[in-house]
Formats: sequence, C-alpha cells, structure tokens
Amino acid sequence: MGMSDLNERLNQLEQGALNFLFPRRCPFCNQHIGNKELICGDCEKKLPYTGDRAVRQTSWGRVAAPLYYEDAVRRALLDFKFKGRMGGLPCFGSLTARCAAEEFGGEFDAITWVPVSRKRLRKRGFDQARYLAGSLCVEWHVEPQETLRKMDNPPQSGLEDADARRANVLGAYEAVHPERIAGKRFLLVDDICTTGSTLGEAARVLRQAGAADVLGLTLAVTREE
Repeated sequence: MGMSDLNERLNQLEQGALNFLFPRRCPFCNQHIGNKELICGDCEKKLPYTGDRAVRQTSWGRVAAPLYYEDAVRRALLDFKFKGRMGGLPCFGSLTARCAAEEFGGEFDAITWVPVSRKRLRKRGFDQARYLAGSLCVEWHVEPQETLRKMDNPPQSGLEDADARRANVLGAYEAVHPERIAGKRFLLVDDICTTGSTLGEAARVLRQAGAADVLGLTLAVTREE
C-alpha cells in the first residue's frame, strides 16, 4: 500500500469514527440520515421550495433563493445562526449552489457575502453569511472574496418595518480593497432575504466601489404578500 493509499484509508477510518460518534442529522427535522446524505427523504420532498419564483426583482437588482423562510426552514436557519449548529452547512451549500447555477449561471465572476460587524462576530463566534458563502463555494472548488466591512448597528431582526430596516443599514458597510472589486460581477450571499434592505445596501457599496454587477443569493426568502 502506497503512502497516498494509506493516508486515504486513515482519512476514511477517521471519518467513520466521527460518523459513529456524531451521526449525521437532517438539518430541517433532526432525524438521523446516512453519512453520504445531506437531507432526509421526507424533508427533501416537503420543504417550501420557491420553484419558479426563485428569483425576485427588487429595487436594486435580482435576488434568488431556493427556499421560503418558514416552518422547518426557519427553525434550521435560527439553529444555525443563533445556536451555531453547523451540521446543515453541506446541505445549505448544495441548495444555494444549485439555485445560483440554475438562475444566474454565467452571470457572475466572484462570490462574496454580507458580513456581520466585529462586535457581533465576537459575540456569536462566526459570520453566518461567510460560512454559507464558503459552503456553496465548496461545490465549485473556488474561494469567496471578502469585499465588505460592517460597522456596528442594531440587528435587523429586531426591526419589522421596511423603512426602519433601510434606515438601519444605510452607511453600515464599507468596501475592502476596492481595487479588487472594480470590474467584477459579484454573487452576494446572505442567509435570509426579508425586505431586501441589507442586500440592497451592500450591493450599493459594491457598485460604488466599481463592481460591474451584483446579484443576490440567500438560502431563504420571505413570501411576497
């Protein structure tokens, strides 16, 4: 057995031990699933998919999402965002990557994300949009590009009024290394799209820094009334 074969076998054994100690669970219902599966069969059939309404035209541009933000999807995202449950990331990445490929294939050159502030990063311990961007990039064997920095401001989740949300994020972002932004078409990733104000402000800053175009992508979106 060669060294590469030995290393591969050791990795398989290590992964097998991890799967035995920490069996994979469906991120939407928490049921045990096979080690090579990303979602259970029931949830795969019953999730609230956006279907032919995956793309939404907003005041600043187009946003795509594979799922509606309700029921099991809402619970899974809240568990991920506020409880740090990372087990669903491979599934989230697969869903968003497929949605982006189907709806925006060939329309972007780079992937970036809507960042949290340093204060929130210290409190939460991770940036959920950065992790989502990374999970979908795994599907394409590329790296997401950091483009934005966020200032401290009240969380959007505490604001229900659309005007209040827009005002809250105005001026909240600044471009990082604008010379690396200029001329590129970006796929801008976030976890949820509600009013679209957060994505819209981030897209505005990217365009101001010279981005040729910005498309939005989230795992979930609220239904339009």
